[in-house]
Amino acid sequence: MDIRPLHDRIVVKRIEEKEAMQGGLYIPDSAKEKPQEAEVVAVGNGKRTEEGKLIPLDVQVGDRILFGKYSGSEIKINGNEYLIMREDEVLGVLAPVAVGATK
Repeated sequence: MDIRPLHDRIVVKRIEEKEAMQGGLYIPDSAKEKPQEAEVVAVGNGKRTEEGKLIPLDVQVGDRILFGKYSGSEIKINGNEYLIMREDEVLGVLAPVAVGATK
């Protein structure tokens, strides 16, 4: 990755859902909703308060996040599509699921 976001911004890559045909119908890419789940690939240094204190970000590179439908700005780097957004646009961080875990 050749980008370092500034301040409280993060760069994420959408996690594409596996294509499953339901009822034998094929849905073209143009009609599909874009996934609202992504993996964090780069983070900024954090946000500065009015006193100049640096507040680090809660998300880290490698975290899987959920974000709002209209969050962030789409960017393209080396032919790959990413979103750049502020940390406050993140709705939640998905916890990794342990293999064989039951509820």
